[in-house]
Amino acid sequence: MTQSTYAVTGVASGIGAELARILKSQGHGVIGFDIQETTENVDRFIKLDLNDAASIATAAKTVGEPLDGLCNNAGLPPREGLEEAILQVNFLGTRAFTNAMVPHMRKGASIVNMASRAGHGWPTGVEQVKRLAALTEKSQLAEFIAFEQIDATRCYNLTKEAMILWSIAESEAMVNRGLRVNSLSPGGIATGILADFQKAFGDKMAKNVERAGRPGAAEEIAQIAAFALSPASNWLKGADIAIDGGMGSFNQSDAMGLGALRLATQEQAA
Repeated sequence: MTQSTYAVTGVASGIGAELARILKSQGHGVIGFDIQETTENVDRFIKLDLNDAASIATAAKTVGEPLDGLCNNAGLPPREGLEEAILQVNFLGTRAFTNAMVPHMRKGASIVNMASRAGHGWPTGVEQVKRLAALTEKSQLAEFIAFEQIDATRCYNLTKEAMILWSIAESEAMVNRGLRVNSLSPGGIATGILADFQKAFGDKMAKNVERAGRPGAAEEIAQIAAFALSPASNWLKGADIAIDGGMGSFNQSDAMGLGALRLATQEQAA
């Protein structure tokens, strides 16, 4: 007998596949969603194309059972030529899918939105995020991209800023429904799309990974996602959790000149 039933998007590879494996190992049921079919570590697979409104509606209707949580993990990398799809899949489609999935959720269920450390520029991007969030049709995306003069990398960063801010914006409404929502912000993760991030972020990413000692592993992100989905994290609401091996902290320390706050080493003490 399964303990709980969780829905995971982007379940066919990377973090989503690892999350499904972990949840199954804990005795839970997993409904997996992806554009690419898989039978690994899922009790049910439902095809989902977040770039297609009809697919979103059909996938949500197909669920037909109560859920204890949803991890919105599916997303596209910052790849040139995918600008419209990035905005649609990573945020607008994910938001629409979540809206359609909420009626299936039991009281106490958890929503985990996969953001990114690339979204931590949201304090300066909030107005652009609001303009993106105001779009109602996929047909508006080309005009939006032209007006905002944004490339694939900015489209990606913008969607991850949107995932963080959307999670914050929804938090109180979800609490009032007996649900909760949080976002996770991985940085530099060794999955099949790592090369896209290396190309998009170049030397900055390489330096961050070098300082952290290595890129993160999909399993390490999935473990935290599993915790955020579980009742054990029930007081975690409206939070964004950076999972980046310390990369963000290293950069913050540099920017604020926090060297004087560090513990003295034996050599310094001498």
